Amino acid sequence: MISNLDYCRVFYAVAQNGSITLAAHSLYISQPAVSQCIRQLEKDLGCRLFSRSTKGVSLTPEGAVFYESVKKGYEEILAGEKKLHAMLNLERGELRIGASDMTLQFYLLPYLERFHKQFPDVKINVSNAPTPETLRLLKSGGIDFGIVSTPFEADAAITSVQTVRIRDVFVAGEKFRCLQGKTVALEELEQLPVICLEKSTSTRRHIDEFLRENGVVLAPEIELATSELIVEFARRDLGIGVVMRDFAEKALAAGELFELELSQRLPPRSICVVTAGNGEGMSVAAKQLYHMLLPEQT
Repeated sequence: MISNLDYCRVFYAVAQNGSITLAAHSLYISQPAVSQCIRQLEKDLGCRLFSRSTKGVSLTPEGAVFYESVKKGYEEILAGEKKLHAMLNLERGELRIGASDMTLQFYLLPYLERFHKQFPDVKINVSNAPTPETLRLLKSGGIDFGIVSTPFEADAAITSVQTVRIRDVFVAGEKFRCLQGKTVALEELEQLPVICLEKSTSTRRHIDEFLRENGVVLAPEIELATSELIVEFARRDLGIGVVMRDFAEKALAAGELFELELSQRLPPRSICVVTAGNGEGMSVAAKQLYHMLLPEQT
């Protein structure tokens, strides 16, 4: 049995160079140290590995058989080391992120663009899903980190950092112009044809909880999967939509929609970056993007 696997590295260098002296130079160790390693390896294996001559050394038949296996293993290690070095320098690698439509479009996307320009060979995988699914993926190790919006149910296993504040609004089109400029009481929303996101989203949970605290129970006429659809439905007078304001910004600026003035504004909420524990399990690439996302400390 080989007593020291480092002997194989020395053996590989001698076989590659055909010379004890050249091997010593390539390994940055002394010639006697190389000779001693080869002698000990031959002793461990119970056979001669090299034939010596004035021109250098050459493999014996036994040495040639051993070299074929050592060559494969050692070159695999070298290839792995090269790949690892490339990952550490962000010349390759992969990062896995979870984000909803809203957090992806209005927060994460510019950072992904910047990251990709800086590190074009790093593969980016984005799992586009509502906040509860993103948290599930995070806990199961399916993603490196997630971008979610409050409120969400977290536990001690998840670390959350707030990044930016967001605001939800009720918007309507031409059919409901009679409401423009008026103050709409929260209880009036129960009588209006409201268009909401599905109940599985953090946005819907946030709206329902706020209204319930004020004695209002919303019974949406239409429930949709994405905020973009809510804006489109509102533009076509199919109801009054409730969305994060950024989604409706263009339609509001163009006069296609207007924002309802409520007797009480919906409270602001936040977009957060969430990691499992302290984030030690993230890839090098993911850690790079994660630190780009964190708010600057003042």
